[in-house]
Amino acid sequence: MVEFEDGGENDMYYVPDGTQMCGFYECEACGSRFLDLKIGPKLVCPYCGEEPDMEIGPDEEMPVVVETAKLLQVVEGEEEVEKMDALLSLAITGGDYNWL
Repeated sequence: MVEFEDGGENDMYYVPDGTQMCGFYECEACGSRFLDLKIGPKLVCPYCGEEPDMEIGPDEEMPVVVETAKLLQVVEGEEEVEKMDALLSLAITGGDYNWL
């Protein structure tokens, strides 16, 4: 997944141009939908989840990974990925074509 910051207040996630295959996910906890280059049944949500820091000290507990984003669909083909990416971008920006 590639991260793009839009000024610090909200972060958006998108896939790079030319991507042939990606996963379309929805988070069960916060309801966010996003595309990711990683494809698996569940992932850590980039909006509400935290990737654990596996560098732990001797007195720390092993971090627990909470994967709340469920795979809805595998998107295949460059045109389909671009179409899904554009639809998600429009949904996130509220239809502001100038932002794209």
